[in-house]
Amino acid sequence: MLRSIITSLFIGLFILIHPVHSQRDFSQVEIRAIHVAGNIYALEGAGGKIGVSVGEDGILIVDDQFAPLADKIRAALRELGEGKLRFILNTHWHGDHTGGNPEFGPEVPIIAHTNVRKRLMQEHRRGDRVIPPMKKEGLPVITFDESLSIHFNGEEIRAIHFPHGHTDGDLIIFFTQSNVVHMGDVMFAGRFPFVDLDSGGNVQGLIENVEAIIQQLPADVKIIPGHGPISNLDDLKAYLTMLKETTAYVRQQMATGKSLQDIQKAGLPEKWKSWSWNFISTERWIEIIYRSYQDQS
Repeated sequence: MLRSIITSLFIGLFILIHPVHSQRDFSQVEIRAIHVAGNIYALEGAGGKIGVSVGEDGILIVDDQFAPLADKIRAALRELGEGKLRFILNTHWHGDHTGGNPEFGPEVPIIAHTNVRKRLMQEHRRGDRVIPPMKKEGLPVITFDESLSIHFNGEEIRAIHFPHGHTDGDLIIFFTQSNVVHMGDVMFAGRFPFVDLDSGGNVQGLIENVEAIIQQLPADVKIIPGHGPISNLDDLKAYLTMLKETTAYVRQQMATGKSLQDIQKAGLPEKWKSWSWNFISTERWIEIIYRSYQDQS
């Protein structure tokens, strides 16, 4: 019974993160630009936030949402600057961050962690759901394992791999002179995160990664999360506190022998209820924590 519940939950999450484009109507989606700092912007539309560097060397973007939005993304980029799109960085492999790859890939090199290319080349199954491999033109052509620097628009843009957090291929993108960091889905601002346990993610790894990232950030940093509003260091610290305290609570309940259903029925302490949202409810977040630690209990 428990295995059935877990499978049903993650099929639902997989469909939301890896939608079939033909089943969604993107006609009403608007791409909105947000100035973050200096020559760094964020684009909001559907899916993960896109980071943008605009300057004399051209344009670099971090993630590209969905293929049907490619023309709208191009139009939004033209509003920010006349330069040519030169690079795309993928923060991880999920379809709401890489779905535009096949549209942009023939025009511009795509850069990602080695595991991102590997996962995009695979067929993925969740129950009856099948996600085909990424088209060749959408695959990253430059991959690396630990870190990579792009010297672009007057600054070093540093991409660093943080393993086994949201997935096993997460990149954090540091715009070093602009004092901006793109977190990808390592940060869901003000809400419970999705951790893809079937793609090498783990709650403990996520906590450790966020702790390590905080140590590298200045007090006045601007943060582009994968989902949620533009944030600051205090927001990231609040997110870490939530991760640590809700995880400790669930693990304490597990240590007393309570089942997943018992813990879900009791819920989390009141102060964390506002972090629940339509994608990751309190019950789903408890499930993710439980699965991350069940072999250790």
